[in-house]
Amino acid sequence: MTAGLIEWGVASMTMPGEVESGDLHVVAPFPDGVLVAVIDGLGHGGEAAAAARVAAVTLQEHAHEPVISLVRRCDQRLRATRGAVVSLASFHSLDNTVTWLAVGNVEGFLIRSSAGRHEKEAILQRGGVVGYSLPPLRADVIEVGPGDTLVLATDGIRSGFAEGLSPVASPQHLADHVLGQFSKGADDALVLVARYKGVAP
Repeated sequence: MTAGLIEWGVASMTMPGEVESGDLHVVAPFPDGVLVAVIDGLGHGGEAAAAARVAAVTLQEHAHEPVISLVRRCDQRLRATRGAVVSLASFHSLDNTVTWLAVGNVEGFLIRSSAGRHEKEAILQRGGVVGYSLPPLRADVIEVGPGDTLVLATDGIRSGFAEGLSPVASPQHLADHVLGQFSKGADDALVLVARYKGVAP
């Protein structure tokens, strides 16, 4: 799938025995950019899904805003829910950067594809719960280039999922691979992969 500056794919599963997943994703283009996010409502089932939906709608409605503002908006709106953890990344074409921020344990890695070197950078996770206890918020801004690939995964995915991922395989293939190989199998799980395309000359 494509959304403005990125090509993306998503794969998810619901915890066995539950009807709804508390893990959701957001891909929301805005002028000169696109916001991507993964949300994990605390716990499982309907209440977790309800919290995640509140956060998802909030992010979609205000996708153009800075990521710190977005987290604060979500925190206010999630006060009446059980809360959620979230990682979000805002890509900007004007300066070829991504600004990212994580509250809680949604892991994220940027896998670079430049000069033949496939390095990766990890999003800094800050302990806390959106809607209950926000940590001090600080967003990191890093440069991105065409082919750089962001992978976000909830805690239903085992750590180590970013090792050995091909920077040329399609985002959907990568998402399916991570879910199939690293899902814990006893929790909601979601993987979102977004590859930066940049602006065509």
